[in-house]
Amino acid sequence: MTTERLHPDRLVEQACELTARDDFGDDDSWRDGLSRLCDGLINEAHLSGLGVEIAVADVVRALTSRLQIVDWRKNHPEVAAAPVTRPIFIVGQPRTGTTILFDLLAQDPALRPPLTWEVDNPCPPPCPDTYDTDPRIAETQAAIEMSEQIVPGLLAHHPMGALVGQECVRITAGQFCSMIFSVQYRLPGYYRWLLYDADHGPAYRYHRMFLQHLQSGVGGPECQWLLKSPAHLWQLDRLVAEYPDALIVQTHRDPLNVISSVSALTHHLRRLASDESSIAECAAQSHEEIVVGLERGMRLRDSDALAGQRVVDVQFVDFMHDPFATVRTLYTALDRELEPAAEQRMRDFLAGHPGDRGANGSRYRWADTGLDAGQVREQVRGYQQRYGVPDEPLR
Repeated sequence: MTTERLHPDRLVEQACELTARDDFGDDDSWRDGLSRLCDGLINEAHLSGLGVEIAVADVVRALTSRLQIVDWRKNHPEVAAAPVTRPIFIVGQPRTGTTILFDLLAQDPALRPPLTWEVDNPCPPPCPDTYDTDPRIAETQAAIEMSEQIVPGLLAHHPMGALVGQECVRITAGQFCSMIFSVQYRLPGYYRWLLYDADHGPAYRYHRMFLQHLQSGVGGPECQWLLKSPAHLWQLDRLVAEYPDALIVQTHRDPLNVISSVSALTHHLRRLASDESSIAECAAQSHEEIVVGLERGMRLRDSDALAGQRVVDVQFVDFMHDPFATVRTLYTALDRELEPAAEQRMRDFLAGHPGDRGANGSRYRWADTGLDAGQVREQVRGYQQRYGVPDEPLR
């Protein structure tokens, strides 16, 4: 039954029936990623009965969004001509403060983050008059709260909400070349393809299509996008090839605590769809991805691909110690002025979300990873020395 429900052709057919559309655009490179994803979901993910339903819904949602966005562009050709100007991308290893930094900067009215509800339900594009009251907001929030009921404590590991900014991996899911799948599901074959062999260029082209679509409703081509995903660290060359005027903010933290933290998060996410998950297996994947990502990121930052690119480095320990000193330094580096009203909104947000600053170390332990701390420390020492990243006590 799982094989039948998750066959790529059936999922494509289901999305076409739901939308009464069948045009996925001129580029069909997404089909390779979909095929690999479905193969992993069937043969490697150890899905529960509920997990099959969740996986089907995830894939069909991504396909449906793609169909609707392509159709909207055909009927509104001006959308495809609109520029995406000087977007700000927050990158860095997972669990390095990227989320709270993103959420703070998103309080600035001059910046435009993609919100979860509009990423999950992008069609029709958001309307300015109903941007805060659109019924899709309640639908998205209900789905998030259902996840918390299935796996209590999930939102403590990774706060989510319909009106919170969403990561780019949720957008590139429509190209089926996205880390979101290999975090949420056990997919060893898919994540290694994603890490070593996949062409991420089409994913960034689809990413631009998605932003153009959203800004055609709210923001307009004059808006400055605020974007975030640790996955960009692995593909900085592809990012700047698509967005040559991008401003990049890279966060830095002791990779060992990153590995243990992201492993615990991955384990909790996978429990939504499978009764078989272990932190040690999640840690093995995270370890490989983090080591590869840091080495690749350093190499790309030294390459011609990023020559002259503006990249601002942010230390996790500094940000946790004094968030607003970091924010002010960041604004200066980005040639932006931090308006008093925007800073006050950031302060109000932080006061209302004190747990988002990463202070709760009880959520993860290095001992659960099964990894050799000395060996991993040696592998990441070059990265730490280059960026002045201090060792943290292992939790």
